[in-house]
Amino acid sequence: MVRHGEVINPGGVRPVYYGSMDVPLSPLGELEAIEAGAYLSKFKLQHVASSPLSRAIFGAREVISRQTRPDNEYNDSKDIIVYDGFTELNRGAWCGKTKDEIGADSLARFDACDESVTPDGGESYPTLKSRVLKARDKLLQITDVGRASAIVSHLQVTRAMLSEALGMDIKEMAGLQIKTASISCIDYCMSTGKEYVKFQSFKPECGLNESKDGAN
Repeated sequence: MVRHGEVINPGGVRPVYYGSMDVPLSPLGELEAIEAGAYLSKFKLQHVASSPLSRAIFGAREVISRQTRPDNEYNDSKDIIVYDGFTELNRGAWCGKTKDEIGADSLARFDACDESVTPDGGESYPTLKSRVLKARDKLLQITDVGRASAIVSHLQVTRAMLSEALGMDIKEMAGLQIKTASISCIDYCMSTGKEYVKFQSFKPECGLNESKDGAN
């Protein structure tokens, strides 16, 4: 699982929550995505899946461009596979608002899965996690035993899959730290259904500046 790189926050110097808005990567974010794709070139991926949002699509194309070389016969897909289920959390009416405008109490209750504070037009963590896991299962169904596939998506999407693999209470999901353009790996046992986190939020050291990762 790869999180997309740093974005250009739509609030500028006044960072706002953007959730599933289609915000662009920053120049640094593009470089981060390129480095993540370069790191994954050492792995023989069967499929590369992505969220439909452009910041994830960019990263997914960087990954697959290094998997579809003439000397790599292991990749089954010549293009990325887009799953709507991997779209970032829909913040609804909170999109475009700062933390202060939303209110620390509302955000804390939201993180604790109090669905009564779900913003108008938005979704809760339980709703997010349900659709993410359905999309994950679709990808697992087309990934052969012993093979690996990659998902390029978002902070909350990655948290949803990691929290499930770690056996965490969903109320603790928001505490998982996932760096921009970082890579996390889960092994799935198809016979037992068990999940094993091999590593999480690993970011290859490549000399880039530290990214800004504010409201999401």
